[in-house]
Amino acid sequence: MQRNGGVTTATIDLSARDIDEYYNGYANSTLWPLFHYRLDLTEYERETGKGYERVNERFAESVTPLIEDDDLVWVHDYHLLPLGERLRSRGLKNRIGFFLHIPWPPTRLFVSLPFHERLVRTMLEYDLIGFQTEEWLESFLHYCRKELGAEVDDATGTITFEGRSAVAKAYPIGIDWDHFAAQGKTGESRQAEQRLISSTRHRTAMIGVDRLDYSKGLPERIDGIGRFFDQHPERVRDLVYIQIAPPSREDVESYQHIRGLLEQKTGQINGARSEVDLVPIRYVNRGYSHAELFGFFRGSKIGLVTPLRDGMNLVAKEYVAAQDPDDPGVLILSRFAGAASQLGDAVLVNPHSPDDVSHAIKKALEMPLDERKRRYNAMIATIRDDNVQDWTKRFCNDLAALPTKN
Repeated sequence: MQRNGGVTTATIDLSARDIDEYYNGYANSTLWPLFHYRLDLTEYERETGKGYERVNERFAESVTPLIEDDDLVWVHDYHLLPLGERLRSRGLKNRIGFFLHIPWPPTRLFVSLPFHERLVRTMLEYDLIGFQTEEWLESFLHYCRKELGAEVDDATGTITFEGRSAVAKAYPIGIDWDHFAAQGKTGESRQAEQRLISSTRHRTAMIGVDRLDYSKGLPERIDGIGRFFDQHPERVRDLVYIQIAPPSREDVESYQHIRGLLEQKTGQINGARSEVDLVPIRYVNRGYSHAELFGFFRGSKIGLVTPLRDGMNLVAKEYVAAQDPDDPGVLILSRFAGAASQLGDAVLVNPHSPDDVSHAIKKALEMPLDERKRRYNAMIATIRDDNVQDWTKRFCNDLAALPTKN
């Protein structure tokens, strides 16, 4: 255990087998693709499923002695879906909440998961289950009603099953507004902004910042940009696209494939459209600090955020938060990101359609200042007020108000 800044952290070591079966296997080769509607990439392996249960059992064994009688317990994300049930099996009567940061798939997709019913039964041991959007919440409630035969009160989100009840609600997550806004006042941020602006040579900068993951729709996004340059070849000298894509989960084969595909598509467009003194797409396979990202966002007149499916997507909110209120840029946002339910004044697109993305880029380039300001002002209030601190307070208050398990 370690204590830093008033926060006590307890960690445990996982074996190579645990990482392979639990993390790379069931969590990221089964649950992640399935929950992002990618049945074609979902792997169903009995041994990884056993590893997932084994590691969750170990987490429960490790954390139980650390929990006091009056503690609220908040479990996060798809890696730990059954942890609440494992804690209950050890006699914990505490209020235990769970929050899913990624989408919950439609019932017809979810039932493809072996032992899907058992997994959801474990989730109903939580007192409060949180989702990013009403859409993901409705999918979960539909499953509970249709597949489990549970009694569901849609007005309150209460699920009653086999003599016990749980409450499910939507809690859209926000950014840390104060922290992120403070980054814009740093020298590091200002230097990053000037570095980007000076390097574009008077071209409009369009930016995308995404973890290297197939759910982010990066190859499809590059296809949309390629379509734009095909339709408007003269704009090569007006627009430069900057894609920042830090690598992730490099041991998973599907992630290796997405990196190669992205490099191939980017290279093809640059090979066809580059001049001696410019390239239309800059692809950067590394990460940057929050302050630097603020500066890059501020210096970019278009933010391109087009995941194929996303629980929320905080990059979209950070892009808007970084804009100059007197001359804001334009956010182009996938209608399949959870953030689209809150940021309806972005330019919403179908990321599967290169033509739709191309049209949105043209619209953003030509958007007059008064419309950019109107869209910005409509979005910034939500981003500022629905911040991560408010999200935390709402969830914890709701959890504390529920009765403890008998």
